[in-house]
Amino acid sequence: DPLLVAINDSPLVQGHVLLLPEPARRLPQVLTAPVLHAGLEAVLLSAHPGFRVGFNGLGGCASVNHLHLHRLYLPWPLPVETAPTRPLCPRRNLSLLWDAPAPAFLFYATGPASLGELARDVCRAAEFLADAGLACNLLATRGDPPEGVASGGTQGLRVLLWARKPTFGAKAAGAFTVALCELAGYLPLPTASLYEDITEAEALRAIHEHLLPEPELLRLAKDLVRLLED
Repeated sequence: DPLLVAINDSPLVQGHVLLLPEPARRLPQVLTAPVLHAGLEAVLLSAHPGFRVGFNGLGGCASVNHLHLHRLYLPWPLPVETAPTRPLCPRRNLSLLWDAPAPAFLFYATGPASLGELARDVCRAAEFLADAGLACNLLATRGDPPEGVASGGTQGLRVLLWARKPTFGAKAAGAFTVALCELAGYLPLPTASLYEDITEAEALRAIHEHLLPEPELLRLAKDLVRLLED
């Protein structure tokens, strides 16, 4: 189904727009497989290496409760594109991206043929998180295979799903907000003073406040493996 491309009145970078599926239906901000599939296809169709698609779920700093994806052009690499992973469920292309400030569940596709199945798996995982009272954020970007750099340096599509503690309420003006970009390692700071004053340690502490403790994350990983293997 077609997606409406809408100008973002609060862009983080040049070319930051929103992808809206059937806006007249007023769909809630809940990820669906057809919408995610369309967003993933857009990443693979773009010739721009910095083209990314993302999603902030309810409780994950979504700005409004109507279904939309973010489309961004970031002209620099992100660590999550090449960070090593631990295999969780190779049959479903699921691994755990651990060596990063914000650990994430990583789904991987080598090309467009597997996007439909991947989108369904990601949405099943996101629904499971919501049922468990957790929020999520997502980023789709070109990146290395989970097992490391492929022969010839061929990259596929990394889809990162972060499970997090939900946060609701109005965002404080000028505050450091933790959403998909911050979890991925890109920090769009809203004020000059925050840019001048914040330290790496403070940024990491703010990000970690929203993440699950390691034992809970590892239990959740086992639950997702059981879910996807069922």
